This record gives sequence, structure tokens and C-alpha cells, in this order.
Amino acid sequence: MRAAVYYNNSDVRVEERPQPKIGPGELLVKVMASGICGSDVMEWYRIKKAPIVLGHEIAGFIVESNSPSFKPGEWVVATHHVPCYSCDYCKDGSETVCDSLRNTNFEPGGFAELVRVPKAQVDTGTLRLPEGMSFEEGTFVEPLACVVRGQRKAGMKKGKTVAVIGSGISGLIHVQLAKASGAALVIATDVSQARLDLARKLGANAVIAADEDVPSRIRELNHGKGADIVIICTAALPAMAQGFRSVDRGGHVLMFAPTKPGETVPIPLWELWRDCVTLHTSYAGTLQDMREALDLIAARKVNVKDMITHRLPLAQTQEGFRLVAEARDSMKVIIEPQK
Repeated sequence: MRAAVYYNNSDVRVEERPQPKIGPGELLVKVMASGICGSDVMEWYRIKKAPIVLGHEIAGFIVESNSPSFKPGEWVVATHHVPCYSCDYCKDGSETVCDSLRNTNFEPGGFAELVRVPKAQVDTGTLRLPEGMSFEEGTFVEPLACVVRGQRKAGMKKGKTVAVIGSGISGLIHVQLAKASGAALVIATDVSQARLDLARKLGANAVIAADEDVPSRIRELNHGKGADIVIICTAALPAMAQGFRSVDRGGHVLMFAPTKPGETVPIPLWELWRDCVTLHTSYAGTLQDMREALDLIAARKVNVKDMITHRLPLAQTQEGFRLVAEARDSMKVIIEPQK
């Protein structure tokens, strides 16, 4: 079978790989669509494991099943990382720091014609696509699940004011989920006017260019108050600083985007302490989050189709990585391994 093998952001090669063989409780899935995640082009993060087949936002149909829960022909979405649900972290509600979640994966990865879904992912990380949902829509279940978990941790409730700092793909998903959750005012920022235009199209009540005085503009829009929830979806330090200055007293800041290892972020601790601001981090999602994400997409409460800018065959995976890494002419890039 063919697979797109990652060596670095500028070197992704389509190579022949053996077809995976499945064991007890496992599935063999024909990948019909696989999204390129922003984390896939974090070269500092990925290159240490290269050469590797990446791709974890997948949807396809089952061609072989050794699981009593699924049968060949069913359309499914699966996640690559799953927690054990039995360790101390999982019992405490911190499933996404579970050792199992950090060590489970597909074989070989989603940028391939076929993937083996191990038993753990079959049992607690695979869902059937509902009738009427396309494969490309299914690729958004995993990234939306991450957003669902993050907003839950940040205390999202109806009537809140939400500021999303950075309107890349994760920022746009945050904008839509905040609106779907009943936020009274959703404000999006970015350096790109095209992204701001898309944020407004997808539900942002207001948009602010990143070179403006973002904290002041948020207060102008929110009757003199900062945002109840600030969601930082970029690792740019100036944007993070804007986010910290944009939160209201008693509010929440969700650090959704990571920095490189070893980088430090200046935090205005006095102001945050004085105003009783809570900082949150969030990574990955669980089966509960995936189910909620699937329902949101199926109900058309989150519009994923309008975020797709490119659909490329497997042979053009390198081009897809270029588009995502440069982050200029693309939003969501979908690889179609069967083409």
C-alpha cells in the first residue's frame, strides 16, 4: 500500500509500505480522508521520530474487523490516542495525561491507504459516522473534541463573553463552539484579514486585527469589561500578552496552543493574582469529547466544511504540508489517500 512518509516539513515522500495485519479486537480501515493538523508541521516536535507516517484526523470505512462491535463496510472515525480509564490520572479526570494516551497510536498513520486500529482505540476511540456525514467532515471529530475539552475546562457557559486570540483552524473551531454553546459575544483576533473575514463568517460577533490595541478594543466592545474567557490559539508571545491583558476580573485564560520546549512565557502574575484570573491548559480529548464533537457536527452546529480550503491526493501530501507550515494560503487541508 502507499503511505506518505514524513522526514521533515519539506520532505514528505510517498512510499510503499506493507499492509498492516490486524489482531484480536482490531480493525483495518481504508482511509478516505485525513486532515493535516497544525501539530503535524511542528518540525521540532515531529522530526525526532522521523521517518514516520503521520496523520491522526482520519475517517474511512472498515475493510476487515476482528471486533464484535464493528463490521466491514461501516463508516468510522477513530482517534490515535486513548487513555486507559483506570490509572490515577484517569480516575481524577485528567485522562489526557494518562501514560496510555501518550503511547497509543495507529499503524502506520493516517496519511496511508490503510491503517490498523489497535484494540484499545477500537474499544474507546472509534465511532460510527451518522448517516449524511461525509468522510471529510469526520476528520474534524478529533480536533473538535480537543476544543470541546478545552472549553469545558475553561468554564464555558451560556451568556459568556469569549475572546479567541488567533484565528487559525483551532481558533475558528473555538469561535464556532463558543457560539454553539450560547456565548453572548465572541471576538476573534488575527494578523490575517482573510482569517478574520472567515471568523466573522463562521459566527464571530466582532473581529480585531492583531496590530490594534486588542485589550482596549475588547473592552470597547464589551461595555468596558474584559472577556470572561480568553482562548489563546497561537504561540506568538505578543498575542499571549494581549490575551493576558484582555481577560476580565474573575475570568479564565485557556492556553490552547503550545510553545516550543524550553520557551518561557512572561506572565503578569500580579495582575492575574489581584483579579483572581484562572489559567488553564488543555491537551487532546477523550471518547466523551469525541461523542460530543460528532453530535455537534452531525447537528450542523459547527460548520466544518467551510473551513476546508484544500483537498489533495496522497501524492501531493508534501504540498499539503507546505501549505499548512506556511499558514498563508490555506485553512484546513484534507488528504485523500485513495486518490
